[in-house]
Amino acid sequence: MNKLHIYDSLSSKIKPFEPLEKGKVGMYVCGPTVYNDVHLGNVRTFLSFDLIFRYFKYLGYKVKYVRNITDVGHLVNDLDEGEDKISAKAKAESIEPMEVAHKYTLGFRNVMREFNALPPSIEPIATGHIIEQIEIIKKLLETKLAYESNGSVYFDITEYSKENSYGELSGREIEDLINGSRDLDGQKDKKSPLDFALWKKASKSHIMRWSSPWSDGFPGWHLECSAMSEKYLGNEFDIHGGGIDLKFPHHECEIAQNVGNSGKKGAKYWVHTNMLTLNGKRMSKSSGNVLLPMEIIKGDSKHLTKSYDSNTTRFFIHQAQYRSILDFSDEALKASEKGYKKLSSALELLKSRKNIGPENGSFDVKKWNHSCESAMNNDFNSPQLIAYLFEASKVIQQDIKDPSILGKNGAELLSEKMNIWIHEVLGLTDFKDQGSGIYKKALEGAMNIVFDARKNARERKDWETSDSIRDKLLRAGIQINDGTNESDFTVTQ
Repeated sequence: MNKLHIYDSLSSKIKPFEPLEKGKVGMYVCGPTVYNDVHLGNVRTFLSFDLIFRYFKYLGYKVKYVRNITDVGHLVNDLDEGEDKISAKAKAESIEPMEVAHKYTLGFRNVMREFNALPPSIEPIATGHIIEQIEIIKKLLETKLAYESNGSVYFDITEYSKENSYGELSGREIEDLINGSRDLDGQKDKKSPLDFALWKKASKSHIMRWSSPWSDGFPGWHLECSAMSEKYLGNEFDIHGGGIDLKFPHHECEIAQNVGNSGKKGAKYWVHTNMLTLNGKRMSKSSGNVLLPMEIIKGDSKHLTKSYDSNTTRFFIHQAQYRSILDFSDEALKASEKGYKKLSSALELLKSRKNIGPENGSFDVKKWNHSCESAMNNDFNSPQLIAYLFEASKVIQQDIKDPSILGKNGAELLSEKMNIWIHEVLGLTDFKDQGSGIYKKALEGAMNIVFDARKNARERKDWETSDSIRDKLLRAGIQINDGTNESDFTVTQ
């Protein structure tokens, strides 16, 4: 497949990717609601879009990647009634809501760094865009697609559906949605149970509130993404992404708001990642069926027999296509660890290969690389890409016995291309370069002991012992760098 094709959830079809502006991509991804630690299912979504971001960059596009932080408006159970999730957490921990948001925003960013995810181009925060959200509400009120009720403002689904199709993204019918709606406290303020909040009047006990023309209150969860995507990417942009659980109602409501506000649906392509399950069940914070990223790195979980570094976990995630359900298991992580070590070892073997054999070998590296691109052009098919990387690792092993397979030029080109696919596109690092998790901490702790031993030897003027420690470590792949007051180290192999 020579041209990039993407599965569009709105049309339920794989479509050729045609950017709105040549050479540029605008991508908006719904980020976390920062009231708790992100779980591994969340991480899968963000790593999947990190892969997509990286591949667009590989193709030469200039990408504006916007991923928001939700720090207000997301109510308990994702409904229009009840308490804000961040306010509820603040009360439970006896701290301010913004302390909660700040704490878990930092935690989320730390996890993303731990898993070698590139930072987005822009990371807007919902509470920083209250003015933009109020302006959209005013526009929707003017066009009669919204109405005020007791200080709250709701989107009018019935009015919208006279000329538009609400439910087109999730494939749901209005009648079925109405029949399936639950009776909730506060529904009396709505004309229809399907209508959703654009602005909620805050109760006396509600901590997070802002002034508006309608009441002191807070914006609806769905509105923030419409406001931020429009501000940074415009009324129309290329890709809107998120987990499959956001398809309804969140993204469905976004589309309705976008159409009512600008006449445009927002994104040209709507892209959704599938679930990561645990013990065959959906992973979610509310159900307690959850595994946190740092639990994997520390090995601190009943679901694990050992710890795994972030590299292994990332490789495990990319071994499934982003639209498929992926079930977590300890056995699967063990297999991923073994598999990536095999790839990493093959690449290291290729780097250390002597300049032997004919100029050109029998293995066509350019054709192989084209196959890798075709895999990714087929809706970012990372498992197929990984299969081609394993194919290359077998070729490397065969080349050890017969250098005519790769030849001088082929070995150099394959090394370059494998580096790009493994490190720049898949976002994986060498096992020797793992700079995170318990392995880093253990190595640093051990080296501190070594530094103390060398320091004691040097204070005794026992240069033989000091030099012996240094030389033995160098042979083991660790270079000591002596400074004026202290020493550090570099892993060399």
